[in-house]
Amino acid sequence: MTIQERKSIPIPQVEARVPIPQQNLRIPGPTTVPPVILAEMARPMINHRGPEFAAIMRRVTPRLQYFFQTASPVLTYPASGTGGQESAIANLFSAGDHIVVITIGSFGNRLAKIAETYGLQVSRIEFPWGQAADPDIVEARLKTFKPYSGVLMTHNETSTGVMNDVQTLAALVRRLAPDTLIVVDAVSSLGCVPMEMDPWDVDVVFTGSQKGWMTPPGLMMIAASPRAWEASKAARLPRFYFDWASSRKKLELGQHPTTPPISIFYALDLALEMMLAEGREAIFARHQRIGDYVRLRAKAMGLQLLADHAYASNTVTAVMTPEGVDTKAMLKKLREQDRIVLGGGQEHLDGKIFRVGHLGFFQHAELVEAMDAVEKRLHEFGFKG
Repeated sequence: MTIQERKSIPIPQVEARVPIPQQNLRIPGPTTVPPVILAEMARPMINHRGPEFAAIMRRVTPRLQYFFQTASPVLTYPASGTGGQESAIANLFSAGDHIVVITIGSFGNRLAKIAETYGLQVSRIEFPWGQAADPDIVEARLKTFKPYSGVLMTHNETSTGVMNDVQTLAALVRRLAPDTLIVVDAVSSLGCVPMEMDPWDVDVVFTGSQKGWMTPPGLMMIAASPRAWEASKAARLPRFYFDWASSRKKLELGQHPTTPPISIFYALDLALEMMLAEGREAIFARHQRIGDYVRLRAKAMGLQLLADHAYASNTVTAVMTPEGVDTKAMLKKLREQDRIVLGGGQEHLDGKIFRVGHLGFFQHAELVEAMDAVEKRLHEFGFKG
């Protein structure tokens, strides 16, 4: 392209910026951020190699370890939850390694796809969407596989509103193959429901700031057991940005290998302080109450839930759209007329379900408002329950 041709490129004509409307944001993430935390993000920039940022890291790291329930360092990366999936695979395995992925939905499938992209041999133990992994089936299938280096699973599957019994699954894996690496995607569960990394003998756990942490998107947090750290030394998959060794060295200095999202750290620093003030068990109880409310309210309307009640998530509820109701039209009305934003279905469930997020920062009244609006709009479509 010549200089003259470059000069001919016009100034782009784009739509004007408009204020973001007040919304009752009820999707599984990103989640609503408390105003006090949003205000905290307006603090001035600081040197990410300086003492002020190191002080933030000294507060954030041990508090994250408390919520992870691990003595291992919790590393942080500018990334989403998918970055946690890739980081775990890249640091633990070598090309050609055989791993098992237990999948109950979209994000379990994504774990398997990333592993296959890196050249791993992947055996899947798949369950129908809406069901949790059955420990008996998992155990029987694991016994049929050739030796495997790792077992990967999601804790909470946001595509279906189902929560796996990680404690039981991890125990059976450890019994069958004591040295196998157990990796848990806890992106939409950690900080909201019990997930105990060290007591359950899990090797890698990761999460994302935009889910249960009352913080905007932009930060992935991941911890690895001593067994996983040893495995990472022998792993030969390529890694640079997500390299644990370089991150750990910088963490000891209160820094990141690359430029961290400082404003997100301001938010997380305050969010963790607020979470500790509320109390971890109180947070778990709050999510249990709101999960029960949404499920019972949906059933009272005559709606069917996608998930079996025994394994229903306390962070997101997937509801089957009644026959004759246009899911996308209903969600559009809720968004544009009621200012209530719900999630739709993913992949083959697109148009067949809608999802109600109830994780992180929320008020009970917001879920009442959301479910009232759903009931009203369903009636407009002729559904009487």
